[in-house]
Amino acid sequence: MTIRLPGVGGELRTYVPRTEPLALTAGAPFTSRTVFSAAHVVADPYADTTPDSPAAVDWDATLAFRRHLWSHGLGVAEAMDTAQRGMGLDWAGAAELIRRSAAEAKAVGGRIACGVGTDQIAGGTPAEVRAAYEEQLALVEESGAQAILMASRALAAAASGPEDYLEVYGHLLRQATEPVILHWLGPMFDPALAGYWGSSDLDAATDTFLEVIAAHPDKVDGIKVSLLDAQREVELRRRLPQGVRCYTGDDFNYPELIAGDEKGFSHALLGIFDPLGPLAAQAVRVLDTGDVKGFRELLDPTVDLSRHLFQPPTRFYKTGVVFLAWLAGHQDHFTMVGGLQSARSLPHVAKAYELADGLGLFPKPELAEARMKTLLSLYGVDQ
Repeated sequence: MTIRLPGVGGELRTYVPRTEPLALTAGAPFTSRTVFSAAHVVADPYADTTPDSPAAVDWDATLAFRRHLWSHGLGVAEAMDTAQRGMGLDWAGAAELIRRSAAEAKAVGGRIACGVGTDQIAGGTPAEVRAAYEEQLALVEESGAQAILMASRALAAAASGPEDYLEVYGHLLRQATEPVILHWLGPMFDPALAGYWGSSDLDAATDTFLEVIAAHPDKVDGIKVSLLDAQREVELRRRLPQGVRCYTGDDFNYPELIAGDEKGFSHALLGIFDPLGPLAAQAVRVLDTGDVKGFRELLDPTVDLSRHLFQPPTRFYKTGVVFLAWLAGHQDHFTMVGGLQSARSLPHVAKAYELADGLGLFPKPELAEARMKTLLSLYGVDQ
């Protein structure tokens, strides 16, 4: 069997799909790394909504996907940008997602950390931003989940310099009941976050970031760095206080960063581990045995897919993530909150299918092929 896939210029190429998936099974908990997958939400395809409407979520399918990730030993990073925070999912929807997922994690024994942001306000003073953070932090802590202090668009707009970041984050860390994860999300993921930590100079921003951590090392479990700059991440993690983890958020260079070097390594909190969950879990279990070469042999081939999904505009990577979840059978439709399924082109998703199928990611390759052909026919591509 073959399938004809469209390229960027409109030409069609013939692709021969795999007939057997990669053999991936659940296994023991990880021992050498802490690994979170930032999980997507499944939209309700029958909701009568518009891109400006509050998100309509299929809760059963959304929670089922989280159980899938937990079954492979991964932690779930909930209500993060992969879940379309600020791109279709508002604070009310995120709050409900946090409550439901935290309860589900408790029921099945899964690890969960949840995003704390300020998206219930569009803007305001640093004091108003701090109050918005406090509201969300309280909800996450009440749910029993670990908190991830996300970068704030409102704070980026309100802050006049590094001192505002030091004050807001210092206040939040002092009142946090358990150690949190700090999240530095670069402007390639969200242009509104340019100049975060008070400077567009990344060296100066890094100094401020480290100053926040150094003042409260007992309240910082770790940092998530999403700057797509492997060398900068390595240099940053070497400057962290003892006991503070670095969770890579680099969807371009994650194998080398997780593998590490003679001076240390990164843990992981990654959007690409949504579609790669079972394969990533198997790779980490190999790494647990000390087999770095075997780990790289499993995970290195996935980088082409990740770089494709996260190509500019990087913030639209969620479309490819949800598309692959549909092809893999984790949901029955390719619909996203906010109508974001339209954010990537047909050639883009066709290439994503080809790369994912080549890796053996689809549990039922024939289902993925049939769904890909259905989508192609809607675009007028005959087979």
